[in-house]
Amino acid sequence: MTEPRWSSQPYPPEGASAAEGIRNQLGRPELDLLTLLVRESAQNSWDARIEGLSDPVDYRIDMWTVGPAHAQAWRELLLDGAPTGEEHFPLRETLKRRPARVLAVSDRGTRGLGGPTRADDAVGPERDFVSFIRNIGEPRDTALGGGTYGFGKGIFYLLSKSGTVLVHSRCHTPRGSRETRLIGCTLWKSYVAREGAGERRYTGRHWWGDTSGDVVEPLVGPAAESVAQRLGLRPFEPEETGTTIVVIDPNLDDLEPAAAADYLAETVAWHLWPKMIPVNDKGPAMRFSVTCDGVDHPVPDPRHTRPLNMFVAAYEALTGPDGNDLACFKPKQHLGRLGLVKRIMPPVEPTRASRMLDIEDLVHHVCLMRPAELVVTYHPGPKPPSVNQGYAGVFRADESMDEVYAKAEPPTHDAWHPQSLDRPESTFVRTTFQRIGEALNDLLSLSGTARSGATNVALGAASSFFSGLVGGAWGIGGATAYSGQGGTATRAPKTEEASRRSAAGHSASRRASHGHEGSGAGGSAAYEDWDGAGSSAVATARRRPRVQYVGDPYYEDRGDDELLVQDFRLPVDGPQRVRIDLAVTLPGTGGRETDPPIGARMPALVGWEDGEGHLHTDAACIIEGGESVWRALVRPAPDTMTEIGIKVEAVKE
Repeated sequence: MTEPRWSSQPYPPEGASAAEGIRNQLGRPELDLLTLLVRESAQNSWDARIEGLSDPVDYRIDMWTVGPAHAQAWRELLLDGAPTGEEHFPLRETLKRRPARVLAVSDRGTRGLGGPTRADDAVGPERDFVSFIRNIGEPRDTALGGGTYGFGKGIFYLLSKSGTVLVHSRCHTPRGSRETRLIGCTLWKSYVAREGAGERRYTGRHWWGDTSGDVVEPLVGPAAESVAQRLGLRPFEPEETGTTIVVIDPNLDDLEPAAAADYLAETVAWHLWPKMIPVNDKGPAMRFSVTCDGVDHPVPDPRHTRPLNMFVAAYEALTGPDGNDLACFKPKQHLGRLGLVKRIMPPVEPTRASRMLDIEDLVHHVCLMRPAELVVTYHPGPKPPSVNQGYAGVFRADESMDEVYAKAEPPTHDAWHPQSLDRPESTFVRTTFQRIGEALNDLLSLSGTARSGATNVALGAASSFFSGLVGGAWGIGGATAYSGQGGTATRAPKTEEASRRSAAGHSASRRASHGHEGSGAGGSAAYEDWDGAGSSAVATARRRPRVQYVGDPYYEDRGDDELLVQDFRLPVDGPQRVRIDLAVTLPGTGGRETDPPIGARMPALVGWEDGEGHLHTDAACIIEGGESVWRALVRPAPDTMTEIGIKVEAVKE
């Protein structure tokens, strides 16, 4: 059996590309290396899918440390014939110093790297092997594929601290059989080496494989399978085809391996979620997994993960009747479709993966994609006027425009740059952003006013505008906080209600009666004004049931629901019955309405939640007074200002 060896590429008389030039073809991307790895490798896997196969493409990332059972084989096999000098070939020192750490990106249900293994023989359409291993910058040959000029494979070399990868692939041959291939590649730095009495220049490209001919060839068939087994690489099943790329000594950006695996799993969700959701009654197009040292690190389900579920909803809007067709009118051209959703939502907890996309606590972005439905970028739109409002969009280019948008992308495929195109193509891309901006302006065109005595503010801004103006107010001795001229906070004593507003898209106001609510004849609620005159009046008032609101209303995510929550307590001892009093203020009116127009939605009580998290769904709930904090959970109506009041009455023993 042929043993693999290293061979270094000298500069031929006609010249060649230096390794540094090839490594720099990705430019200086804004995304980090791990994110680029996910994007570029998954794109390669998608473009290599087998058409007509009903099963999804299986894509996985595995990290592990080479164990004692395989460490010796790694040193013996991967150091044979290696160039001397760490500056020329750092893999030598990597394998000598410590057990190798590796990261493998695998796909199954794909074609594998088939076709000729020599670049001068690759004249037909089947040339996956030479396109990935030999050549640089070949134009794409996959219709509506994600890739363009083939520079993305450089990320594997950039991620490796030694610039070295192993490529283990299984493909179909022209004879219809399956063939396993294994080859190693290093892309580092050009150098000059002394040979005999003279010197010779080398490109910095090295290949590891069968060196018996004039060109380093991959190990094939049983030889490839045997060496892969000795290295501990995952074997192919009898009927499988696909590719595994092993990055030796990956740069994890100072993350511990387990933390890097979590980050990779979340990055997969952010950048590949369109391939994870069922479409047209079919299952997901791709299946994803991430492991570290044999431990699974689950990839979040975008349908149930905030805020990705908003982009999923926007995608569903795009593909349904609510999607909008975007067009350029001069010259006339259909650009694609846009789906938008807006929601009342709690602020997003930013993560490393979301921050990489400049998505912090607010979601105000449109996901851009070409027909291949791989995320290009998240285009930021105008910020919503409140931290409790968010919107998400998805724009998918029309198939007829795929080439235009592809040409507008840099090598990392993470932006559309109209300035890199000639007319009319540049016009099409610029108009795309213009049409998206117009749609977002329409989405956010809510207007309205605050209550009398307040400065006019958009409904969506109510949360930010009134934030912090009112603390927890008692149900007696009311006072209203409102904004006076210039946006300053003032207090008006002895008004009939204490109001506060919160949220966005639909805002919330908590209404507390100026009087206290107590027990009257027949157990009905009684209202009695109290102006603080006389100690006996104070004592009487304090014995009667009242509501103490704890903090401002806020929004909380409950599965697929975003609910408005008001914390409160009943400070007077004894059993008391609470009821909710809900109303809305419509945009532009400021009027309070409790009877909705036909077909309109009203806010609704979901239930009363006690301190232990038990939900009581009765409209009237009996609560034992004391220091326990309860929560009123309300489902607000869209595009309105929701007003919450809590009424309380004593329950006769």
